[in-house]
Amino acid sequence: MFGTMMTQALTTGSLIAHAEKYHAGTEIVSVETDGTKARTTWGAVGANARRIKAALDGLGVSGGARCATIAWNNRRHLELYFGIGAGGRVTHTINPRLTPEQMIYILNHAADEVLFLDRTFLPVAAKLGEHLKTVKHYVLMGSRDEDAAAQVEGLLFYDELVAAADPAAGWPDLDEYAPAALCYTSGTTGNPKGVQYSHRSLVLHSIGGNQPDGLNIAARDTVMPVVPMFHVNAWGVPYIAASVGSKLVMPGPNLDGESLARLIDAEQVTLSLGVPTIWMGLLAALKTTGINPTSMKRTVVGGSALPPSMIRDFRDGYGVELIHAWGMTETSPLGTLNQLLQKHDGLSEDAQAKLREGQGRPPWGVELRIVDEDGAELPCDGETQGELQIRGHWVVESYFGQEGSALTSNGWFDTGDVATLDGDGYMVIRDRSKDIIKSGGEWISTVELENIAIAHPKIANAAAIAAHHPKWDERPVIVAVAAEGETPDEADVLASYEGKVAQWQVPDRVIFVDDLPLGATGKVLKNKLREAYGNVLLEEA
Repeated sequence: MFGTMMTQALTTGSLIAHAEKYHAGTEIVSVETDGTKARTTWGAVGANARRIKAALDGLGVSGGARCATIAWNNRRHLELYFGIGAGGRVTHTINPRLTPEQMIYILNHAADEVLFLDRTFLPVAAKLGEHLKTVKHYVLMGSRDEDAAAQVEGLLFYDELVAAADPAAGWPDLDEYAPAALCYTSGTTGNPKGVQYSHRSLVLHSIGGNQPDGLNIAARDTVMPVVPMFHVNAWGVPYIAASVGSKLVMPGPNLDGESLARLIDAEQVTLSLGVPTIWMGLLAALKTTGINPTSMKRTVVGGSALPPSMIRDFRDGYGVELIHAWGMTETSPLGTLNQLLQKHDGLSEDAQAKLREGQGRPPWGVELRIVDEDGAELPCDGETQGELQIRGHWVVESYFGQEGSALTSNGWFDTGDVATLDGDGYMVIRDRSKDIIKSGGEWISTVELENIAIAHPKIANAAAIAAHHPKWDERPVIVAVAAEGETPDEADVLASYEGKVAQWQVPDRVIFVDDLPLGATGKVLKNKLREAYGNVLLEEA
């Protein structure tokens, strides 16, 4: 026998329908590609999303087709999220920071039928068009532009499509297991792999990820997702924000510290989300401009490890709580978020701060475990390190267009991270399995070494890598960027490790560079650093 309750499919159309019906007047602020600021509402976003659905119908775009976007965080991109996905097709966001070869591969592998792009990326369409096998329509996300039309044959214009279309009466009845969105990984080796999210997984991610101990976004919040909408659906924020009707501030292309500081101040942002490199820039800008982000209470930080010194700087200097999170493209992305438990109220401020340095614990909807190299489960004692695995309602089962499962034989996804877990589920990433340093048979965490280096007042950013060593196989080397106006001394930086790690874990060298190489999602490309500096100790020997 079944229960006697109503059954409705879990679809992304239900999210935007809620926002349009009950939060129609709530503002959406959008920084456009030319730097101007546009204002709209959830009501207008919902209506335009339904117009996009109708326009795609009129163009003859097939049901279930992938429709690609190469765009910044702005209101048109938000409309496409729902107009494509909730309209029965698949929103395929493409990272513009990938190489042309990777973008060509992704567009062809996904067999995209439509490519929507911001004005910034018009040269991409002009350059790559002859290599794209399946794209039938190119749409510039703006008004008619004759110069743009001359660059791409048959170019369509978003504003004209929207203006000419009558809004679809409602969202189609879709199977909740149908695909709604597609993102490709940005790995440094091999071709990117596609992760195709279902309506069901996106809705469950929105529910599970937005609990009070999760992102905790409310209708009263003003939320600024700095994490790009082309990176794991901006961590699910567009869907979550629609489900609760919060005000959104879409920062567009200008993600430098000063631009963000002024935007936060002008729009009274209460919650922001992004990777550590973004907040390093913001922190520097706050110090130089004197802007005090009094409205902002919380910032969710993920993508790579959050330096503890940054937590202190934001907390003590500006009253902003930095909340550590962890996830992957394959996990939609939320896997953990660091919120304290009631029993931690009695801990000292230092003990609480230490606990907040880790990546946190899983929300309802996902499970974590650590295993040894043979796949045997390891104890959750907060000390034992192992390979981190995850499973849950919004975790990938198989990659798009690939045969076979992406899971282990017993149904877990191997994340490629080395971590510890305690009895409450608090997880600490010790390293990526490919980055961890193995010196004389013992493991050294690059994350721990980096946190110490970044805490040095004369260091702006740093990465720890494994360098080849004639005796110990590998030894740690720090590659560091000096803070503006500073000239740090190698011996002084190495001295800062004394008493914080075992003597044998202290790095052998500190190498100063102008910039660290960053990948498509803002993470430091350690493979590039290993190529450049991996033999430095052998050369010295």
